[in-house]
Amino acid sequence: MPKGLGRQIQVGLAKEAVRGTAETAATYYIPFTEAAVEEKNDLLANEQAMGVLEDTTEAKSVSVSAEVNIKGAVGDKTFPLLLLASLGSVASASEIAPNTAVYDHTFTVNQSVQHQSLTIFLNDPLSVVDYKHALGCVDSLDLAYEQNKFVEFDAKLKALKGTVATLTPATTAENLFLPQHFVFKLASSVAGLTAATAIPVKSFKLKISKALEADTVLGNIAPVDFLCKKISIEGEVEAVWQNEDDFKTAFMAGTVQAMRIDLKSDVIIGTSANPQITIDLSKVIFNDLTHPIKVGDVMRQTIQFKAMYDTTTSKMVSIKVSNLVTSY
Repeated sequence: MPKGLGRQIQVGLAKEAVRGTAETAATYYIPFTEAAVEEKNDLLANEQAMGVLEDTTEAKSVSVSAEVNIKGAVGDKTFPLLLLASLGSVASASEIAPNTAVYDHTFTVNQSVQHQSLTIFLNDPLSVVDYKHALGCVDSLDLAYEQNKFVEFDAKLKALKGTVATLTPATTAENLFLPQHFVFKLASSVAGLTAATAIPVKSFKLKISKALEADTVLGNIAPVDFLCKKISIEGEVEAVWQNEDDFKTAFMAGTVQAMRIDLKSDVIIGTSANPQITIDLSKVIFNDLTHPIKVGDVMRQTIQFKAMYDTTTSKMVSIKVSNLVTSY
């Protein structure tokens, strides 16, 4: 078998038309900086006493599945597929003239424990064996906005054991997002976010967690489903410590605010539009704030926050993506 590099491996995703039934081909192969598609085989050891000191006489397979991790730069076309699997619902519509070729996709939480499943494809020219894994479900999705780096995602998924496939990968050209595309805003409500003044920050992190649980039943060695038990969104903001108004006042008062994290590329799509990813959190509270004093460094503050369901807007989060893809 040939030896090679991780960059020769390709990982693809496709939205499943029938939950748990693998698609034939990937819709997108996802460029990545790190990836893992690992088969899991849980063994049950027979440790019954048999008159000897040795502890085990046999082990039997009782559960097989796969765990997947993909980390890479956020792209305007491929990343929304992970958003769909993370939140569960999407509504798509074209923009008005002269940008009718541009589509806005709004992702919100589907109030079902069965969010959109994906087929995960692994193209491995080193082993010369390709696989596809049905019932791929997102367990968590992290976003990292840092200086001098592409905006990055880190997705963790669970899926069924792979089946052998013959794959022909193709990479989709898309637009990536840079630190200078980032805008951060706070307001008393979502309605005030557009007019709010942007707050300078040094870095930003956001995590969507779903507490995914394998639905295992007697008579099956593989899970019959993966179920979402909750949606939790938390994050961290780092900014220069220069006043109390930006964060500390709200933190100490327990003030609830709306938050917007906006990415708008300078690339032109359609006639005059731009690739864009806008995350609106309807109701956020700061639950920790630190500003360590280091003699030789510029003073900084780190703020932890948690998003909550807002009964006024009937949502916790809304994410709008603008690109040239018609639907997800």
